[in-house]
Amino acid sequence: MNRRHTVTDSPYGPLTLVATDGVLSGLYMTGQRHRPPEETFGDPDPRPFGEVIRQLDAYHAGELTEFDLPLHLAGTPFQRGVWELLRTIPYGETRSYGELAEALGKPAASRAVGLANGKNPIGIIVPCHRVIGTGGGLTGYGGGLDRKRSLLVFEGALGSGVPAGDALF
Repeated sequence: MNRRHTVTDSPYGPLTLVATDGVLSGLYMTGQRHRPPEETFGDPDPRPFGEVIRQLDAYHAGELTEFDLPLHLAGTPFQRGVWELLRTIPYGETRSYGELAEALGKPAASRAVGLANGKNPIGIIVPCHRVIGTGGGLTGYGGGLDRKRSLLVFEGALGSGVPAGDALF
């Protein structure tokens, strides 16, 4: 596997982008939980990331609501199923962990869905920030609850006064 990385600015701080064999395999925020060690990101090289950065810039400018990028999602079959389901949550909407578990046909697996959600390797583009607690509270985001709230407010999914719940993970 050939891995490369670059760092790009965003309203949420620097984002480290990682490509495996030229395909986006990671988007990590500073201080993110479950962030792999830097030495696993490969050599610095901005070339594989032009379209990723263009789409991220358009998203942050409010001009893009759905990413269209090839992704390399490495994880267990269950994790990959959760991450693919996350990609179906429309911009400006949220789903609960329980709703995702139901959609996967595993209604008792909301905690497992939450754990898979927390290990999402491609934040923002695979919108794990759009998953909230059953009661509507903000819970468990690897990039931090302040970033989650900011992303959801930016997308119009909730007002700025929504309190954060207790982190689950």
